[in-house]
Amino acid sequence: MPLHVSSAPAPALRSVLTALGSPTAVREAPVAALRSHQGPLSPDHPLPLHVWDDVSRAGDTPQTRLAGWSFLVRGGERAVATAEAMLTADGWMFARFCGGPYIASTEQALAQAEALSAPYQPRLLSVPELYMLTLWLHHDLDADGAEGMPAPGDLLVPLAPAPPGIAAHRPHRVADLLPRLTLRLSSAPLLAEPA
Repeated sequence: MPLHVSSAPAPALRSVLTALGSPTAVREAPVAALRSHQGPLSPDHPLPLHVWDDVSRAGDTPQTRLAGWSFLVRGGERAVATAEAMLTADGWMFARFCGGPYIASTEQALAQAEALSAPYQPRLLSVPELYMLTLWLHHDLDADGAEGMPAPGDLLVPLAPAPPGIAAHRPHRVADLLPRLTLRLSSAPLLAEPA
């Protein structure tokens, strides 16, 4: 089934296009594949980037907040980086270019999601407490991609590298994965304060 990709806010897209059109911004990016690419670069697959806070608080429902929009940056047929835009007091602004394994992992997870029998609205969901990024497949296709909470029947696809004990690229229902995340965080040893 095709994914129902949300449209990014026009100012967020413009900020990314401006950064991609800036030789200085691209040349100074911390992403070697982006700096060395010859030819045009274009933003693709805009995904709202949500952060899931306080997963470790037992009994509480974790809250999500929109942190920005992430775009795969295409250089020809492949993604060479991601570009992120964030909302500031002055409006949407380009935040950064990113590289690393999450680029290929995001492409793989999106391809997996396209092959599912049910349609979904794709989003990204970060779990900072576990240094984890997931593709969040939301069931409500008409929902505003910038808002909402993961519903129990939504799917989360952990991107690689995933935390130990959590399989990357294996879809999990939110209702099944949340207890595992909470348990993982509550059993993590506390770091001692320096003397």
